Amino acid sequence: MTVPLDKSGPADTPPPAAEPETIKAIPVRHYGRWISAAVVLALLALLINAFATANVRYSAIPDYLFNATVIEGLGKTVLISVLAMALGLALGIVLAVMRLSKNPVTSSVAWGYIWFFRGTPVYVQLLLWFNLALIFPYINLGPIYRDEMSDFMTPFMAALLGLGLNEAAYMSEIVRAGIQSVDEGQTEASHALGMSQGKTLRRIVLPQAMRVIVPPTGNEFINMLKTSSLAAAAAQYLELLRSTSDIGQTTGATVEMLFLAATWYLILTSVFSVGQFYLERYYARGSLRALPLTPWQKVKANLASFSNRPSGGVTA
Repeated sequence: MTVPLDKSGPADTPPPAAEPETIKAIPVRHYGRWISAAVVLALLALLINAFATANVRYSAIPDYLFNATVIEGLGKTVLISVLAMALGLALGIVLAVMRLSKNPVTSSVAWGYIWFFRGTPVYVQLLLWFNLALIFPYINLGPIYRDEMSDFMTPFMAALLGLGLNEAAYMSEIVRAGIQSVDEGQTEASHALGMSQGKTLRRIVLPQAMRVIVPPTGNEFINMLKTSSLAAAAAQYLELLRSTSDIGQTTGATVEMLFLAATWYLILTSVFSVGQFYLERYYARGSLRALPLTPWQKVKANLASFSNRPSGGVTA
């Protein structure tokens, strides 16, 4: 039987769909944010007004900002902070390796060192170092060095030992945490390739541990800049706070010089914070898919997103 062919032509195509209507996006109103912002701005205005109307001669701050005595104290603050941090970092690495050692003697000695220096205030330690000549009149290192303790333990040396040895206790824990963050398979693979324990630590473990070590180390250095002010009271070291305080006592502008010291401390911490950011960014290579944006890149990205923001409605 022959089936007749369908000669009716193709089915009628449906009419094109109408374009979706533009949706008017109405932003959600966050009244709590406006209220909290108004409260914060009001409190900030009251604080600024209180300091603006206070009996403070603010013109003395720029007058003495670059005073020779202040600049000398500033240089000594940076010097003692850098040297004490370097001493703390070097000794902290040694203590961290000792803590991780399987030798019970070295690990116990390292634990005792950390226990003592973390358990006593740094101000007390500075006082002990500065007054060490009261119990040890001489320092005798055999054929290497021998002198009176009062001549050896200068204010600079007392500040360096007090700050550096105290910092070593904290740095050892930071370095130990960084070393333990590296997978043990890295060490096992390097030993399988014939690398010694020391070479494995230098070339494999520490470079990978730096991304964990650097952020808290930067914070410790910034804290060291501020802790160095204790050396003025404990070890009679003429750093930034001591130099500004001396000027305040001679000129009568005591509070103004404290504001001046705070200004320089803020400048120092801001500068070193920028350096810490770029150091962290450097050691983040290989561990992040995309490196964090620099401050200038963030500004350009925000400006670009603001200029490309659509002005009309949102289509479905």
